[in-house]
Amino acid sequence: MKYRRNHWVVISVLLALLLGAAGGLVIGCKLLDASPPPSTLSAGTGPDFYLMAEAWNTIQRSYVDRKAVNPRLMTYGAISGMVDSLGDTGHSRFLNPEMAHQEMNLIRGKLEGIGAEIQNKNNQITIVAPMDGSPAQKAGLKPGDVILKVNGEEVGGLPLEQVASRILGPSGTPVHLTLFNPSTGETREVTLVRANITLRNVTWQLLPRTRIVHLRIASFSRGVGKDLKKALKDIQPQKPAGIILDLRNNPGGIFGEAVEAASQFLDGGNVALERNSAGKIDPVPVKSGGLALTIPLVVLVNEGTASAPEIVSGALQDAHRAKLVGEKTFGTGTVLEKFSLSDGSALLLAIEEWLTPAGRTIWHRGISPDLAVSLPPNVTPLFPQAEKGMTEEELRASKDEQLLRALDLLSHQAEERARD
Repeated sequence: MKYRRNHWVVISVLLALLLGAAGGLVIGCKLLDASPPPSTLSAGTGPDFYLMAEAWNTIQRSYVDRKAVNPRLMTYGAISGMVDSLGDTGHSRFLNPEMAHQEMNLIRGKLEGIGAEIQNKNNQITIVAPMDGSPAQKAGLKPGDVILKVNGEEVGGLPLEQVASRILGPSGTPVHLTLFNPSTGETREVTLVRANITLRNVTWQLLPRTRIVHLRIASFSRGVGKDLKKALKDIQPQKPAGIILDLRNNPGGIFGEAVEAASQFLDGGNVALERNSAGKIDPVPVKSGGLALTIPLVVLVNEGTASAPEIVSGALQDAHRAKLVGEKTFGTGTVLEKFSLSDGSALLLAIEEWLTPAGRTIWHRGISPDLAVSLPPNVTPLFPQAEKGMTEEELRASKDEQLLRALDLLSHQAEERARD
């Protein structure tokens, strides 16, 4: 099966972007006043289109706060409202030109900003995941944190793209966030300095005094499959007794890269199933030639594991290739296609739904781990880049209970194999 490059499974909006304001055409009142060409409207949509024009012109003519009447924001708000009415919250979405550009930067793995993903969840702007090595991660932003204010201004009730625009900015400039943690009930103030971020999507480290490898995939940007193959080739001389595949806080990426990654650990079968709007289901087969087909495997997941990593973790779980340790995943289950608009903005629309190989629905449900383990409050995941030179005692003192539980599982399996 062929995968088009613009079939993405990226979750939410990555808060990392270029300098400056959006350029291009601003669609304004003049367009709505004019009669649209008949060929551009589907049958029966004319009355609805003119109702929108009527509302637009009423606001332009009568709203008292003239400074607040911004044609571009009104246009983008109307488009966002159309997409939001579909009910695919947090996945199908409108991207203004800045956000469309940053989405491409995520795919390329080079970003500028604070390096966190957000979505509108239950009418609250919520952190999905901070990116590895980003200002957001260093400042302690966690999946599930709710953004209450940006630079002292309340953002509750604002469209996602307006909140994103307030947070975005050039490298070296500060942004102040007021955050609420629903799990602890605490509100805190955080000031971050935006930065240039180059993602290292695949990293690994041999855990101290073990032959168990901690292998991290931070996102599924372009080239991750190739990077994973290189990492596995570099790991092989270590004669690993097991691999801990860490997909925590991985917000997604390119569908084809997820297929490539899962195929490194699976010997046949399917990676996923795709179901289109007509209900037709097509299998997505495993690619042959995987490099880690027999090495014992445990996968780490949490609520920041969204979209592409859910494809991978679901496939490995269904094939009984690995146990999943951690928390229930985010629950993204649609394939996005990008539709570019004339001013550089874009629509990301769900055109297909994907299922696990066993036919399980992930959309809005997520994947439950085989072994549920939560991190203690105020403990952040430990990733390979921080483990270099670490002692066994320091590893245990990290209190990353998810990683430690996975390590214990694989160590126990290695002991059993040695006895046999």
